[in-house]
Amino acid sequence: MVLLSTFVAVCGSFEFGSCVGFTAPTQNGIKDDLGLTLSQYSLFGSIISIGAMIGAISSGWIADFLGRKATMRMSSVLCIAGWLAIYFSKGYVILDLGRFCNGYGIGVFSYVVPVFIAEIAPKDLRGGLATANQLMIVTGVSVAFVMGTILNWRTLALTGIIPCIVLLLGLFFIPESPRWLAMVGHQKNFEAALQRLRGKDADISKEAYDIQHSIETLQHLPEAKMLDLFQRSYLRSVIVGVGLMMFQQFGGINGIGFYLTKIFASAGFPSNVGIVLYACLQVPVTALGAILIDKAGRRPLLLISASGLFIGSTLTGISFYMKVHELSPQWVPLLVLTGVMAYGGSFSIGMGGVPWVIMSEIFPINVKGTAGSLITLVNWFGCFVGSYTFNYLMNWSSYGTFFFYSVVCALAVLFVAKVVPETKGKTLEEIQASMNTS
Repeated sequence: MVLLSTFVAVCGSFEFGSCVGFTAPTQNGIKDDLGLTLSQYSLFGSIISIGAMIGAISSGWIADFLGRKATMRMSSVLCIAGWLAIYFSKGYVILDLGRFCNGYGIGVFSYVVPVFIAEIAPKDLRGGLATANQLMIVTGVSVAFVMGTILNWRTLALTGIIPCIVLLLGLFFIPESPRWLAMVGHQKNFEAALQRLRGKDADISKEAYDIQHSIETLQHLPEAKMLDLFQRSYLRSVIVGVGLMMFQQFGGINGIGFYLTKIFASAGFPSNVGIVLYACLQVPVTALGAILIDKAGRRPLLLISASGLFIGSTLTGISFYMKVHELSPQWVPLLVLTGVMAYGGSFSIGMGGVPWVIMSEIFPINVKGTAGSLITLVNWFGCFVGSYTFNYLMNWSSYGTFFFYSVVCALAVLFVAKVVPETKGKTLEEIQASMNTS
């Protein structure tokens, strides 16, 4: 039941990837069919981040008020509406409205899916199952890229509805998060949901007591507001969560991911070949990270990942420095490919998924909604800034752009080494107790 519930939830992650990957293969088709200018298409591409930021702000409150399942159901319906608006659009207004709905839906998904998985999973499987979130995002992006080379943009929009339908149907067969049920006082449903997740013959008495005791303790505290997160008792959790998301985004992943074609073309490497190699690398490396996270731990994966990001961005920066100064120009394309592949693989194995796993683990349930909204908002704001500024930075200095990302990634290594705790093999209650008393 845990595996089935995780599969259903990560259909939302696949939908996330489908929305993000839609614009790359469809740019020419949409511009030609609807007569869009470059600026109108740029708005269509970027408005998803605006929708996602608004979705992120409200995601925690909605998930706490409606429950995890109802929130995923709402997001699915919004994404379906968004895809239908895109499919039937005759001009940029309806097109943008559909893209905005998609953005709002995946902004909510980006919070509720990892939280739901963390709340239902046994402690020894939690990291691997939660990393399936990132694996399915990457898979959704890759499938959109491939399908976009075969289908026209309207048909591709209809394929985005499929994961939403699977999720909506699957929600009828899985239980609600036991921790949420306990939080809202549904005692019988809480125990029944936990029993379904652990198996009909499993002894759930100790786990049920630990969850109930933790929530009863927290319920004596007032409802958390945003400013309450900066109290001393939660400050370390906020620093860890916000810090990881800032390093994830400001290390350059969205600038590189959104403009991969431009990077390869600028370096003289065939862009179609480069994109296919990059897409083929992401899925298996993300899967490897999902396998290793509960064995190696969160911190080692983050340290390896951030170090690899530093190496990859430095190699790419060196290659553009060589190009600008005409030093061994024949080596530039190969060096760019090596740097970008090292960067993409390093991101996929750790910094892509592990911050979301840790975010879902470190906050007590009484502040999880508010904290999750803040951290998801920071992530989407970073996504917007990273993708928006990339072209400006490249116009300023191509190699300077990647050296800047190198500095950010080096700081990320220090941040993980000094600040981020190891959460492998601990219950959520044990993690939160250690974070809030340290």
